Amino acid sequence: MEGVINMARILIVYYSRGGNTKRMAEEIAKGAKRESISVDLKRVERVKVEELLDYDGIIIGSPTYYGTMAAQIKRLLDESVKFHGKLDGKVGAAFASSANIGGGNETTILDILNAMLIHGMIIFGDPQGDHYGPVAIGTPDARSIKQCVRLGQRVAKLISRLP
Repeated sequence: MEGVINMARILIVYYSRGGNTKRMAEEIAKGAKRESISVDLKRVERVKVEELLDYDGIIIGSPTYYGTMAAQIKRLLDESVKFHGKLDGKVGAAFASSANIGGGNETTILDILNAMLIHGMIIFGDPQGDHYGPVAIGTPDARSIKQCVRLGQRVAKLISRLP
């Protein structure tokens, strides 16, 4: 349709039992919206795997359970195998929360990013702060909130530069 601008879209998917990962997701959404990007923020239980195809960027967050993502997030990624190759070229990112330092935040993020890489998604690190993606120990503090906002902005900026 002529004259219609197709606005880039980001989906932020998260699982949160205690509210910490949800808070991080909300801050990431704030950062992305600062760049005039359309953002949908959804609990993983409300996401149908087919929806992943509708977005230019997908950011996934999880609390850390035994050094990896929550089963609900893993289930979504396992179901996404039926769309193997169809997420190629989309921007992906991840974030995690845990109960303590050394609780597995980085391994959780890397597990999510590994699935995204297998899909052919574009993943990028951050030379400042949380290199793999934002992390929080317990309730997100000012440092982790700043990293969340930064991730949202960085993903939105990258999407806006892609063809």
